[in-house]
Amino acid sequence: MLNTRRSAALVMATSLLASLPALAEEPRYNQISLRAEVSKEVARDLMTVTLYSEAQNTDPGKLAKEITETMNKAVQQAREVKEVKISQGSRNSYPIYDNKGQKITGWRERAELRLESADFPALSKLTGSLLQDLKMGGMDFSIAPATRKTSEDELLKDAVNAFKTRAQLATEALGGKSYKVVNLNLNSSGYPHPYARSAPMMMKAGMAEDAAPAPDIEAGTSQVSLSADGTIEVQM
Repeated sequence: MLNTRRSAALVMATSLLASLPALAEEPRYNQISLRAEVSKEVARDLMTVTLYSEAQNTDPGKLAKEITETMNKAVQQAREVKEVKISQGSRNSYPIYDNKGQKITGWRERAELRLESADFPALSKLTGSLLQDLKMGGMDFSIAPATRKTSEDELLKDAVNAFKTRAQLATEALGGKSYKVVNLNLNSSGYPHPYARSAPMMMKAGMAEDAAPAPDIEAGTSQVSLSADGTIEVQM
């Protein structure tokens, strides 16, 4: 009976030892980290214009009323152009002091209006009309989020193929016969900086309707990039 128990215990111990290598993480050899990047030029298809109203008055109440009426008029006019997205920017009011910096002599207030559209002619025409009451704060061009996502999706397959090409070259350089991918990460390079117009061009783009027709606008392109970073294990 004692021998039987010892035999059973020996069998169990042998089975446990045999299973240990399977539970432990297999050692990795001949690992190489690689990076491949692909890119394409994409047209900037989103135009953003920032306009503002600024004034000063000794009476802060009258000043606030003046700015509010000016901005409300601009918003109502902009709402008539369905292709344009409207959002109100910052609005700030601050005191004006005398030469000694001790006594408040008046107040200055500034309010911003942000306009955004993929229809450049429509926004350019609207901007020219609004500049009769507002001032130009800035104009820039960028890639719309939906356009960027579509571009990145198109680049995904190219990025993976570029990574596979590099992996094969590295395998051959090491004298290996094949490789397997240990991990792979796909990343976009981030949004490019918007392209801003210079002040003279912005003023030309904002000329009144009766002064001149809205000029053709060339927004240019930006580069969209997608990288594939990963690790391969070369089979020797």
